[in-house]
Amino acid sequence: DDVDIAMMVHVLDLGKNKIMLNMESNGFIGKQVSFIGKAAHAGSCPEEGINALSAALLAFNNINALRETFRDEDWVRVHAIITKGGDIVNVVPSEAKMEAYVRARNLEAILSTNEKVNNALGAAAMSIGATAEIKDTFGYLPNINDKKLINTFRDNLGFLGIEKELIESGKSTASFDIGDLSHIIPTIHPMIGGITGNLHTAEFKIIDEETAYILSAKIMVLSIIDLLYDGAEKAKGIISDFKPRMTKQEYIEHLANHSRKYVYTF
Repeated sequence: DDVDIAMMVHVLDLGKNKIMLNMESNGFIGKQVSFIGKAAHAGSCPEEGINALSAALLAFNNINALRETFRDEDWVRVHAIITKGGDIVNVVPSEAKMEAYVRARNLEAILSTNEKVNNALGAAAMSIGATAEIKDTFGYLPNINDKKLINTFRDNLGFLGIEKELIESGKSTASFDIGDLSHIIPTIHPMIGGITGNLHTAEFKIIDEETAYILSAKIMVLSIIDLLYDGAEKAKGIISDFKPRMTKQEYIEHLANHSRKYVYTF
């Protein structure tokens, strides 16, 4: 409640460049799904069982069939893994579990896509007489960079001698936790170089510690000085001009309304 402005810097492979100022991102809903079937001896009487793993596999196919309905401009991503496929090979699986993310560039697309995915999961269960239990937890909102804060960062690049090693903007279908804050207070999420490899993979590697660790800190410190100089005139102007997408209460209600449980029983 006592924070007016938030900023952070995240590493990214930027090639020969040092910094990317304006990175767009997706928001997402996280999903935990259980398919409940009926156990039976897989060799002697599989016809007496209900194969929960089959429901999970059908769910993947149903989701894949939806992909042509996703609009390009919404940058939709739906990805899932199976976390449990059964207990032992000799028994028809009575329970299968999967986790999934539904990502998109705006809240409307996240919610509409998630509804499609839930229908696909429920239909997979229905087709073999299983039950689908879905727990949705809203993750991060899409990131919104404050333009005046971005300009404050940009003003310091020349002082540090890296104004020619700048990428102005980029698009990411990943999700950033600062996206939630960006709907309530002015925030920025620039990307800094100094690494190679994709994020969250074994190939990720820091190759320039000066850029990744020190340069990112210098830019933030210089920007804080600019914001607080002369009685925090610049910071007060940014706060005054900022138009929040959500109030604190609306944000809390948003989380409550879109973190729900669904059961499809047939």
